[in-house]
Amino acid sequence: MTKSADHPQETLRLDGFLPYRLSVLSNAVSRKIADMYEREFDISIWQWRIIAVLGESDGLTSTEVANRTLMDKPAVSRAAASLTERNIISRKSDDADRRKAELRLTDKGREIYAAIKPRALAYERELLASLSPEESRMLHGLLTRLSHIASPDRNLWSETGE
Repeated sequence: MTKSADHPQETLRLDGFLPYRLSVLSNAVSRKIADMYEREFDISIWQWRIIAVLGESDGLTSTEVANRTLMDKPAVSRAAASLTERNIISRKSDDADRRKAELRLTDKGREIYAAIKPRALAYERELLASLSPEESRMLHGLLTRLSHIASPDRNLWSETGE
């Protein structure tokens, strides 16, 4: 017997449904900082994710960026193409395999990353200020545990979140 057959009266209420709540919260958190970098740098959320990943680990392929961000490959390709066009990232094809190309921040891309990073960290501090240090550690631990269930085949981020 399936679980839904065991609970025929069970109702889905979005306001209490964890995946919905996490998605809406993620969008709200992202939207606040996205407004700043869209306004000041004309960069979308998707473009910022690529810049942020390359700011931490320059020289990744589009596939590696997609794997780290869980963005779909076409979205990474479109965002990377527009960033390349604007000289924010560079793309260097692999001599052995022309389908592979390393993405790197240009000087302009590093300047944008350096300008946004402290603001992003300040926003994180603002969010976490509403929690005690214990609650913050607990939140990071709970998110990591849920990530292992949602994506059991790979770690979505480092265990420490640092």
